[in-house]
Parts: sequence; C-alpha cells; structure tokens
Amino acid sequence: MTRQVECWFDFGSNYSYIAISRITPLARDARVDIVWRPFLLGPVFKRLGWDTSPFVLQKEKGEYAFMDTARACARYGVPWRRPTTFPRAAVHTMRVAAAFAEQPWVGDYCRRVMQLNFAEDKDINTDEVAAQVLDELGLDGRKHVQEAQAEARKARLRAFSEEAIRRKIFGAPTFFVGDEMFWGNDRLEDALAKASAG
Repeated sequence: MTRQVECWFDFGSNYSYIAISRITPLARDARVDIVWRPFLLGPVFKRLGWDTSPFVLQKEKGEYAFMDTARACARYGVPWRRPTTFPRAAVHTMRVAAAFAEQPWVGDYCRRVMQLNFAEDKDINTDEVAAQVLDELGLDGRKHVQEAQAEARKARLRAFSEEAIRRKIFGAPTFFVGDEMFWGNDRLEDALAKASAG
C-alpha cells in the first residue's frame, strides 16, 4: 500500500499557505506521496454558522493569527506580506488546482498562487492569474484553464468541498492519513510521521 498523506487546503487560508510552502520536501524526505485536495472553506464555515473566516469574526483571534503567521513564516523562511484583502476569493485558481489535482506540477502551481496572495498581496481570483502561473511552470496556461472550465473538471472543486464537509473538516490545512485527521500547519510533521510509519 502506498504511503500517502491527503492535504486539504484553501488558497485563502494563511495557515494553508505555510503548510503548502513546506510540505513537498518534507514528504519527499519521509517518502510519502501527497494527495492534493483543494476545497472551499466558505461552505464549511456556512455549515458552522459563520458567514466568513473566524479570523474576521473574532478580531482578537484574527490579529493573533496574523502575528502568529508572520512568526511562523520567519521561522520556516517563507516570504510573508499581510494581504490587504482577507480572506481573498480564489475560485478561479482553485478550480484549476482541483481539475488537475493528480498532475505532478500541481504542488508547484499551488505554492506559486499562494505566494501571490500571501507574499505579494495580489488578486488571485482570475483565469488570467491561473494561466500566468501555469505559463511560468512551462505549461500552456490558456489551454489548461480552458480545460478546467469543462463541466466535468469544473465540478471537481465542488465535489472536493462537499467531501470535506462529509469528512467533518472544519478548517485548513487538514491532513488525513487513512481516516486519521490532523488539523493545522503545526500538525504536518505528525501526519507525515504517521504516513511514513505505514
């Protein structure tokens, strides 16, 4: 059986940004495969009775989270710039990630999109941004974006988001090793250790 960790994330999540920035080399060292699972936190929050991120609803918690994110980014050597819009919508770029979740380049794509959001404070909710990032990776951005808009592929982001709710995910990033859940960037190493142990 392949040793793997499912990585559930949203491009608008600051803690997902840290985890996505770190996971690939850590998984490689642990000899664990990553199963990429982009999903939308919005429907999860609505199910919990919130109309936006708890970091917005609870001002003190939000200020702490941004301070903590800056501290963690400094520790891990991850570039950070507090976004002027939070949480930032990312349906267009997330749709591409979901459509091509099994492709070997998807991790690089996700990292770059999230850098645009959390290191460069850029709008990431356009097809143009998705195509630009894909072009940077040496892919045909326009072609891939068009393919992601085909109904069958377009439905994948919605399907992943519905699966996240079924699996009782309540935040991002969330990792699964089999049926065992690990929540938060600070549980990434625990999830990889569990997956590595087989």
